[in-house]
This record gives sequence, C-alpha cells and structure tokens, in this order.
Amino acid sequence: MKSPETADAGRGTLRLDKWLWAARFYKTRALAVQAIDAGHVQLSDERIKPARSIRVGDLIAIRKAATVWRVTVTAISGRRGSAVEALQLYLETAESIAAREEATSARRAAFDGQPRLPGRPTKRQRRKLEDFLSEP
Repeated sequence: MKSPETADAGRGTLRLDKWLWAARFYKTRALAVQAIDAGHVQLSDERIKPARSIRVGDLIAIRKAATVWRVTVTAISGRRGSAVEALQLYLETAESIAAREEATSARRAAFDGQPRLPGRPTKRQRRKLEDFLSEP
C-alpha cells in the first residue's frame, strides 16, 4: 500500500503547505499553515487553504514581511532537502526579482541614512560625560 505522499507525488500534486516547507520558504509546516490561513500565500491571486493541491506550472505569491515572491512551481517534492534542491522546485518571475531588489535597495538606503551610534561608552568616555554634566 502506498503512503499518501507517494500517491500524490505519482499524480504530480502535493499539499501547498508541504511544498512551501520543502521549498524552504518556511521553517516548519505549521508556520506555512499559519501564513496560508493569514492570507500571505495566494495561488493565482486568490486565497486558498493549506491542503490545496498544487501542480507544476501553478503561480504562487508568497508575502513575508515587506518582501513578496511570485514564483512558478517547476517541480513537486514532499521532502525537504538542501537549499540547492529547494531552488529547483520553483522559478521566480522577473518582475518579482526586480521588485525585491528595488525594495532591498530602498531599505538599505534608509538604513544608511540613519546616524550610527558607536555603542556603549567606554569607562573613560562615561567619566568625561559625568564630569561635563556635573560642571556648574
């Protein structure tokens, strides 16, 4: 008797939450289910349930924080492998790559514009500050 995972792989379909976990978008299937239930994962621009079967060629939009990936499923795997293997499971659209790079550069520019504090003052700096503040 075949397991459900083997039977689905033979038909070329797999649960969405399991695929997201195998493609390394989420560390656990539970996190993938939470994201799907919250509406952060969409299949062809519509909300879906975690048990929805996906096939090769499906277009999935995944939103994590301020980053959005739009990927096309290129392979089905219910096994979580290495990061190199995970990259073989999907192909990111060119628009998605450009939008992510633009958002990343905007965040870096905003971060570079903020003043850098050197961290905690040394004992010597703290004593100088205390002397300065205690002057009449």
